[in-house]
Order: sequence, then structure tokens, then C-alpha cells
Amino acid sequence: MSSFSPVEMVRRILDEPVVRPAQLQWRRRQFLSRDGHGSYFGVFDSFKSARAWLPSSPEVDHAALAAEYVDVRTKKVFSYDYPVMWWLDRALRDGASTVLDIGGSVGVHYYAYGRYFHMPDALTWRVVEVPTMVLIGKNLAAQAGAAALSFSENLHESVATASDDVWISAGAIHYFEDGRPDQLLKKCVRRPQHILLNKLPLYNGEDFVTVQNIGEGAFAPLHVYNRARFIQDIKALGYTLWDKWAVQERSMDLRGYPERSFPSFTGLYFVDSARMFKRSKPLLS
Repeated sequence: MSSFSPVEMVRRILDEPVVRPAQLQWRRRQFLSRDGHGSYFGVFDSFKSARAWLPSSPEVDHAALAAEYVDVRTKKVFSYDYPVMWWLDRALRDGASTVLDIGGSVGVHYYAYGRYFHMPDALTWRVVEVPTMVLIGKNLAAQAGAAALSFSENLHESVATASDDVWISAGAIHYFEDGRPDQLLKKCVRRPQHILLNKLPLYNGEDFVTVQNIGEGAFAPLHVYNRARFIQDIKALGYTLWDKWAVQERSMDLRGYPERSFPSFTGLYFVDSARMFKRSKPLLS
């Protein structure tokens, strides 16, 4: 007797080779429609090939996408934010005073997290984002009197000149074509002591690129990384993996590719091994 649920049995039948081509055509139409908002589709070897397949769109450089960030995410935290908030607060208490927020939208983490713990008076918080978000973020910061916030459109220039104590990227770095953290760290003049990466698409298979319907008629390619290799590449640069957590609110349901689907995204916290917090050992061995 089969141990699969009826839903799982139907999915397996629909993924059979004979049925798969017709199913993929239907899934493609659904993915590209308004009903496909938030879903993922396809496997590609590069951002270039993914973009060639997608309809033309502004990707994440789209003013309509900023509304939720301004109206909701500057004022509210979610369950996946709490590990980042805990370790960021600890880092700031330990003397960190400069933050590089890669893909930090209009400064959402600065505003939302600041409602829950004290930000140092001398704090500087730099956000790297696409031009539309940078413009909206600058205007919002001026209105809010958020002098600590600054914005840049150039990731590699920001990294090359960085002397920040903390790097944060929450659900964003995999949307940068050349944003793999270990490669960015190699370009630093001074590497950060703390690295907080949240909502990462990590799994146990090979790296690949897929695409997401991000709403408002926009689509974006993104990297999906092999978990062990992603972590090891950062550790090889002199970092200790201090904590990790599952982000249950995010999953990769890549229809037609069950071997590349996984039930949760991942959060990671790394500390410079030479300047670790004073305790006997990290939470992870």
C-alpha cells in the first residue's frame, strides 16, 4: 500500500515524463499570470539565460514594489526577523557601529529593528539597492530625519570601499547576479566582523538559477545555492558559523523539479574567527 498522500500521488503522476511537457506549458502560463505572484519556475544556468526566457520587466527596480516596504515593513517585524535582531543587538552592544545592508530596500531593517532595541548614536547604516528603491529610501530618510541612513546603487563599489562592522542581507543577496558573499568578501579593504544572512535559498543539490514572479508584472532571476558549499566558502575566509535557523515562511516549490524543491529557506550568522565573542565555543560546532 502506498505511503503517499492523494495530493502527493497526483503530483508524482503529473511529473511523469509523458505528462510533464503539457504540465510545464500550463505551469508557465500560470507563472506568468497575476495568479503566479510569489511562485518560482524553471532551471537555468545563468541570469542571462533566465532573462532571455522571461518577458521584459523592471525586475526589482519597480516603484510599485516599494509600497509594502514603506507602509508595512518599516513598521513591523516578522518571525524570521528575530534571530537577526538578536545577533545585531548583541553586535551593537559589543561595539559595532557601522552596517552595510545589502538589498535593504528603503531602509526597512533600520526602521523596524530600531523599534525593538537601541541603535547607537554614532551608528552609520548604508543600504545598497536598485535606483528606484534608493530614490524612495533617500526621500523617506529625509522625511523621517534618519541621518544614520545612506544609500548606494553600486554593490561592488560599496563592498570595495567598505569598512563596516556588520553586513546584513535579508532575502536579497541571491537576487544580485554577482552577489555571492564569499566573492564579495574577497574584494573588501576591511572585512566585516559580523555577517547576517537571512531568507537564503539553500539546499543539498547543485547550484542553479530560477525565476520568480515578484508581482506587479515584474519577474526576477535568482540564485539557489548548495548549502554545504555556500557555508564552507565563507568559513574558508576566516569566519565561524555561529548560528543558523530555518525560515519556515519561505519555501522553494519548483513544480516539475521535485529534486530542486525544499520546504524552508535558511538564516546564517557568521563571526570573524579572529574577533569572536568571548565565550568558549559557538552555538554550532
